[in-house]
Amino acid sequence: MMLRARSFRLASLAGLLVAVLAFSAGCLKEYSFYIPGRLEENRETRALFKLLRQEKEVGENRFILIQQIANRLLAAGEKEKLLLFLTTYVGEYPSDPYNAYYLGIVAATYLDMKAAPMAVHYYQRILRNYPDLLISGASLHFRCLQELLALVQDPRDRIGYYKELISRFADAIDPGINYYYLAKAYEDIGDWEQAIRVYQKFLNYPESVIPGFSRAHVKIRELVEFYYSDKEWTVDNLEHLVSEVREALQTHNVRQLARYRAEANFFTMSWSQQDMASGEELEASTSFDLGALGAFLQSSRVIADDQLDVYSNSGEAYLRTTNWNYRIPTWYLYFRRVNYPPDPEINGRWEWAGIYLGERF
Repeated sequence: MMLRARSFRLASLAGLLVAVLAFSAGCLKEYSFYIPGRLEENRETRALFKLLRQEKEVGENRFILIQQIANRLLAAGEKEKLLLFLTTYVGEYPSDPYNAYYLGIVAATYLDMKAAPMAVHYYQRILRNYPDLLISGASLHFRCLQELLALVQDPRDRIGYYKELISRFADAIDPGINYYYLAKAYEDIGDWEQAIRVYQKFLNYPESVIPGFSRAHVKIRELVEFYYSDKEWTVDNLEHLVSEVREALQTHNVRQLARYRAEANFFTMSWSQQDMASGEELEASTSFDLGALGAFLQSSRVIADDQLDVYSNSGEAYLRTTNWNYRIPTWYLYFRRVNYPPDPEINGRWEWAGIYLGERF
């Protein structure tokens, strides 16, 4: 429902307010606590409370009065009184159709007071117990979900918020971004099957940009491809992997070389392409398939260095090879430790992941 005060209602209330001011000098004991300052200095606020007491029906008239009272309490810096007033009112009049709006003010006030847990409580209460309201054309439930995602870190709660946000407000958000963070929440609870399924939905939105992660689509596509692969090319020990690859090069054993070439996400690129913005496309388009790699091996007398490159470390390793029968004769074979939390038996193993063409400068 739209929260729009009709001009004729405001005029009627203004007339009533003037009338009430004339005879409301007596103290309204039930509301006296909420009136800021000395009672005689707040005749208009007292009059608003008197009108509120006289308004028997819940609805728009009460909404206007409560909104004006809330504004006066906020302007006077009486946040605690505002909180007590609104929560007491909601408790006494549970059928008021605007209670979700009043509790939204309560949540926002607690947030302004740096009381995040209380704000979370009321945002959750609105979502669970009250129908949605449109406030100046904007959904109150949508605002609650956004606030909760900013405040709540528990991944199980976040999963629920993201799912509701996507299912109910897809037209008001970037679905790709929200699918990405939903998948991350599934990751956080160890539900990798669901995470991968949601990541696949994220890949349907190539225009979505993840802040601070410019190559998100490339990395997520690699993760999905690796997840569904057999991973039989991975090896426990780097020294064994390098030894097997070096032997295959020396003996021109294409079958053995194929045994250790990664079947998922294997790339071929120059060093300069590694840092290029267009590298995402180049990785796929220039990668040698197994047939091409075998042909190059059969027509070359490849020489591999005795030691790994000095830039090798505990997570990555480079083997310099030369004399390839290709326009760029020097290739660095790239090995990396597998980062794959879904399967502890695979996580930490090694793979031959790609080739860098040319000398490293």
